[in-house]
Amino acid sequence: MALPRTPSFRLDGKRAVVTGAGRGIGLAAAAALAEAGAQVTLVARSSAEIDEAASAIGNGARAATLDVSDLAAVAAFFAARDPFHILVNNAGTNRPKPMWDVSEADYDAVLGLNVKAAFFVAQACVRRMIAAGTQGSLIHMGSQMGHVGGPNRSLYCASKWALEGMNKSFALDLAAHSIRSNTIAPTFIETPLTKPMFADPAFKASVLSKIKLGRIGRVEDLMGAVLFLASDASALMTGTSLVVDGGWTAE
Repeated sequence: MALPRTPSFRLDGKRAVVTGAGRGIGLAAAAALAEAGAQVTLVARSSAEIDEAASAIGNGARAATLDVSDLAAVAAFFAARDPFHILVNNAGTNRPKPMWDVSEADYDAVLGLNVKAAFFVAQACVRRMIAAGTQGSLIHMGSQMGHVGGPNRSLYCASKWALEGMNKSFALDLAAHSIRSNTIAPTFIETPLTKPMFADPAFKASVLSKIKLGRIGRVEDLMGAVLFLASDASALMTGTSLVVDGGWTAE
């Protein structure tokens, strides 16, 4: 009897780029892709951080200093390189506060990076892929807050819900070019950015009351999801979201 074979999770011969790759979720994504055999380019504004990260990852990992909110620089970055097979669109920010305290500067900062920059990073990556006939996978780092609401998260929710809508439309536009587009939607993950928030016992308790598996997420919890969406194991998945939230949105 001929048994079906599990599609490979290996990424040998693939080129991947991860934005916001100097720390936290981006660094974990880059490490996961490199471990699976991909040649990874780590992108961030802070050159010292990504140089150190690329060196630690090894396996041919490279660092590239780039501000993804500089759209001309983004276009030039992708145009000057061989097309990537995998994009992890991870750079993002948050300014948590009640909606009545949100300023125009807050709005521009969060929506500008989480939506506008994410859109044009994907566009520049895809233009190069289409021109070269390169098939591949776009992975956008969303959030459970792109599926539900949250107090003091009006801007963040707006940006992550927008990312989910963009992702679905990207998938439809790109399917004919064999380029897939999906999101990963994590719950609260402990990173250098979020760790200070958990120093507040009341905040930590409120988060843990919603995460049904009873613990704050770790970056390692997302590495398998990144690898799955980057690889042939998810070859029929596009236009959807992997929600890695410990049960937050199940209730």
